[in-house]
Amino acid sequence: MTDYPIAITLENFQQIILEQSKSTLVLVDFWAEQVPESVELKNLLTTKLAEHKDTILLTTVDCLTQQEIASQFGLQSLPTAVLIKDGQPIDGISGPQTDESIATFLDKYLPKAEDNFLKIAKEQFSKGKINEAYTSISSAYQLNNDRADIKLLLAECAIQIGKLSEAQSLISSIKMVDQDSYYQTILAKLELAMEAADSPEIQALEEELLQSPDDIELQKKLAAQYSQVNRYEEALAILFTLVQKNVDEGESKHFLLDVLKALPEGDPLASKYRRKLFSMMY
Repeated sequence: MTDYPIAITLENFQQIILEQSKSTLVLVDFWAEQVPESVELKNLLTTKLAEHKDTILLTTVDCLTQQEIASQFGLQSLPTAVLIKDGQPIDGISGPQTDESIATFLDKYLPKAEDNFLKIAKEQFSKGKINEAYTSISSAYQLNNDRADIKLLLAECAIQIGKLSEAQSLISSIKMVDQDSYYQTILAKLELAMEAADSPEIQALEEELLQSPDDIELQKKLAAQYSQVNRYEEALAILFTLVQKNVDEGESKHFLLDVLKALPEGDPLASKYRRKLFSMMY
């Protein structure tokens, strides 16, 4: 089908209206040459949906030549457009329309900006690009912080990069109705990550450091352990204190910069410590 919009006829009616509408929303626009408002609506819809053919397939019915089809829909007036899903009408508009009214109608069914970020994040996550996925899904969350699918993927990314407090907050905000198998999987991952983040080795080092708070080697060992289990904020706090004291001639600074590189692009924590370093140096 190379023509766009697709003109509905008796020959292709079943294929498009009954079959294709099972996988893609089909918008049927009824028009007639002698009704200028209907021609205008057809042209506006053609322009607005040109880049969204995968989401809404625009079709037209010429009411002069396809009166039988128009009667099957019970058409009463022009202009009229009917949205079809699974062979059944689910929505529509009729009468003269403005750009704003058409946009309001279509926006209910077209992908939102957050959907695009979500799609990108899923692809990045599946390829193991966790930092990139975290950045993308964070953008989706900023646009819509109510959707469970966005919150759950953000929580999963947060777990992977050690933002366990953030993941815990996101998980706790999921409503009962959205606590599906994916939610249970993320919850289990969070619990395992929290156990790993507080390993016996870390607990032992923390105890030693309480007894010897000025021991530089202990501090660096603990920072390294924190870093390995993605407890970056605690690692950075230790390392920045060592950098301020300039106790090891730049070794802590190099370590701190390595930790910053491990954080996702645009991460507020990375920005915070880069500012602190800049302020200290200048």
